[in-house]
Amino acid sequence: MKQFSNRYIFIFSTVMVISVATLLSLAATLLQPAQEKNLEIEKKKSMLESIGVPATRDNTEDLYDKYIKESFVLNPKGESVDGVDAFTVVLRNEQKKPIEDQYLPVFRAIPDDGEKVLILPVEGKGLWGPIYGYVSLKSDMSTIYGVTFDHKGETPGLGAEINTSAFEGMFPGKKLFDNGTFVSIQVHKGGAGPNDIHGVDAISGGTITSKGLEKMLLDCISKYNDYLFKNRN
Repeated sequence: MKQFSNRYIFIFSTVMVISVATLLSLAATLLQPAQEKNLEIEKKKSMLESIGVPATRDNTEDLYDKYIKESFVLNPKGESVDGVDAFTVVLRNEQKKPIEDQYLPVFRAIPDDGEKVLILPVEGKGLWGPIYGYVSLKSDMSTIYGVTFDHKGETPGLGAEINTSAFEGMFPGKKLFDNGTFVSIQVHKGGAGPNDIHGVDAISGGTITSKGLEKMLLDCISKYNDYLFKNRN
């Protein structure tokens, strides 16, 4: 009798595990298109925010089609790469490759003021996880037009402040080049000087995230250096 009971428990447990696994797999399969669509909309929304165009879930796609005029992919030499969709390039995956094999996505936009803007994606590491965003440049390929940053798990009130208008608002007008040399943007603990065209203030209490963001900008944008230098006005 005890042997029968143990066999019953084993069979019942096996059936339950298989059933639950099947249901979870089915749910994941059914939800995947919706999840991918949400990621697509969030990506487009972030790009729009980097050029000062606020968007909602309902109007993001229409605004993206209106303002984003072109996209293409470069190699680190600044040469165009054919046959690759810039929107589908996952920067995190590219960063795992040797630099010479990486794809560099570029997006062109024209905001309402008529400025011809270049949008570059960036991704790096904060204190607790990934940080990422978009940097848009004016047609001189040096002056920042706007930025948007986000994170996975930075501390609220500290590192998470990279995703606030107060922090992002310091970047427009800053310069990536100094007399033809790429210098990126420095994030200064204690504050940037009033005439520092290459620096912004670090986040108070968020030094590690601030320095992670500084490194992210240097590492990611420097890969576009050849293209930016050749196409500067």
